[in-house]
Amino acid sequence: MTSPARTGEPDIARVAGLFANGTRARILMALAGGRSLPAGALAEHAGVTAQAASAQLNRLSAAGLITVRQAGRHRYYELADRRIAELMEGLAALAPAQPVARTLRAGNRAEALRRARVCFDHAAGRFGVAVTEALLDSGALVPAGGPQDGPADAEHPYRLGPAAVPVLTGLGVPESHLADDRRRPLLRFCVDWTEQRHHLVGRLGADLLDAFTTAGWITLAANTRALRLTPAGEEALASRLFRR
Repeated sequence: MTSPARTGEPDIARVAGLFANGTRARILMALAGGRSLPAGALAEHAGVTAQAASAQLNRLSAAGLITVRQAGRHRYYELADRRIAELMEGLAALAPAQPVARTLRAGNRAEALRRARVCFDHAAGRFGVAVTEALLDSGALVPAGGPQDGPADAEHPYRLGPAAVPVLTGLGVPESHLADDRRRPLLRFCVDWTEQRHHLVGRLGADLLDAFTTAGWITLAANTRALRLTPAGEEALASRLFRR
């Protein structure tokens, strides 16, 4: 999404129009997990034929919202920037709910996403919200807005608390990763579109997801954003985070 220096007002309507199509929106939501997916899987997610999906993938690619790579006979697509995933989650929080899925398979898929999913590089859904709330309960995070913080805002309602180092290192996040970094904020939060409560974004959100995955506490199924908490993960998080 890198572009030359801008001299005029942003053409929001032109970009917004790319999201104002059901097939394209479902494709972008499927890619919001941050993984590369083949065209066939994206067509299935969007509920359209391969030909219909291909036409919309070409439009999204031409607009610079997704990238494509060839691997043998298959083409794999992914989002061009994590900001697109965050934008999709933000739009989902504002959007009206669609009718309940009419098939068992679609219903199971929807419930799995509500339970736990990846939003590009961090955990969302009930699991992501539960992790964020447990970090607050443990003192690893505390509400922002005190004299040392300045006024709190929607993206930065919390800051690191007094228990941040022992709690977060106990979850597998290196202490060195808790320092400020100008390249990407350590802490950001967004309102989860299924739970309507905060989940953790930013570098810390990405580090936690990476730590949980590396430890084998969570797994990601093929061609989906849904996360699954493993038995080892249930035991580890129960002892290190959720029961504090």
